[in-house]
Amino acid sequence: MVAARDPEAPAVMTAEGVWDTAELLAHAAGAADWLDSVGVPRGRSVPALVVTSLAATALLLGGAGSGRPLAPVGPRLTTRELAACLGQHDSPVVVAEEQYAEAAREATSTTGQRVEVVPTFAPSRRVLGLDPSAEELALIMHTSGTSGVPKMVPVRQDRLAARVRNSVPLTGLGPGSVYATMAPFEHIAGVGNVLNTLATGATLAGAPRFTPEAWAGLGSFGVTHALLVPTMVEILLPLGLIELPTLRMLQYGGSPIHPDTLATLFERLPGVSLVQVYGTTEGSPLAFLGPEDHRAAVSGAPELLLSNGRAAPETEVRIDEADAEGIGEVWARAPHVHRTEADGWLHTGDLGRIDERGYLFLVGRKGDRIVRGGENVDPVEVEQVLVQHPSVAEAAVVGVPDRRMGEVVVAYVVGSDGAGPPFAEELRRFARESLAGFKVPQRVVVVDELPKTASGKVLRRRLREAQE
Repeated sequence: MVAARDPEAPAVMTAEGVWDTAELLAHAAGAADWLDSVGVPRGRSVPALVVTSLAATALLLGGAGSGRPLAPVGPRLTTRELAACLGQHDSPVVVAEEQYAEAAREATSTTGQRVEVVPTFAPSRRVLGLDPSAEELALIMHTSGTSGVPKMVPVRQDRLAARVRNSVPLTGLGPGSVYATMAPFEHIAGVGNVLNTLATGATLAGAPRFTPEAWAGLGSFGVTHALLVPTMVEILLPLGLIELPTLRMLQYGGSPIHPDTLATLFERLPGVSLVQVYGTTEGSPLAFLGPEDHRAAVSGAPELLLSNGRAAPETEVRIDEADAEGIGEVWARAPHVHRTEADGWLHTGDLGRIDERGYLFLVGRKGDRIVRGGENVDPVEVEQVLVQHPSVAEAAVVGVPDRRMGEVVVAYVVGSDGAGPPFAEELRRFARESLAGFKVPQRVVVVDELPKTASGKVLRRRLREAQE
């Protein structure tokens, strides 16, 4: 699909520079040559610590086009987390941009892999395999299970093509569009939308990370479509930076948007369509709230903002084993879902209900996963770190609603016998040694005991209610 683009049309624009389609493909071919030179065998995935950049985009296409799918990994993870993720890949090489090379070397000291620093790729005349078979892998993504252990999600070419077809009616991307994203490259919202943009003939306007200044800088690229999470919207609005002069569509996800925030957006961005997308690493989009839903919400139906919309095109969404209130696990199936169970359905792990109009309302997560500012946090992983502190006997971690972040991480701890409980900041510093910053509890509450069922399971619901 990328090869079918106008060769002279701009493909990627960043603060580093601008590449048209022909230049992107030439540098992607150069990336494939480089993978040869550092000894990555064909058929092996390429674990990569990279951010959205010209080089990362070239490496993504060069890897897929030479039979070595890129496997982006979050560079903000700790050494322990990185090692668990990198060790799943059979590649002898891990590639990293210069600023993440030392972190990669520390992680690979236990996996035995070699670290190669991503260079500036020279253009090449190599012919890439840009017309792959359906079963070939385009890339490999990672997600976390309820234990926090990373899991690989292989992305096949046919499923990726189906995702592009599925997403276009929701976003209206096409030739002449300029799509801005500052989502982490390793997320489906990052690398997934990079590929969506290139495959539709649109231009990617990217930045390695979100800052208000980076967002404002993207305005010079003539951005027509953009992706933000509500946390970013809440940061930009009071700064007066949300407006981009050519913006036509604003996409968001990760958490609901506040009704007051929506009303402000309608006032500040007249004529801009809003789309909320719900999905997982294994499959996205699964459901969406379209522009008409947002107009209805601001005109007297604000409850729609608590929903994740209705099923996306070519997508079935159902509730498995619904209880008396209609709540159960959200299951989905569609041509663009990358991984399903033996029954053919994606078991999302989210708990929700579907109302009589077909709107999906999420009410929690199977396993109590927390979504903080678009980042997934598994409570069990955080708890396992906290109880390693000598002054902590028990710990329970929950997510509580937060307008800016969607949810924030709160820890309840019980002190061990003979030891006073640690101060909150001390425990937070202790957790930060093993966990990425977004997983560290924002608040620590010391309690005498944790509420439990008769069988000894912690009642997280009661802890969340105490914070609301």
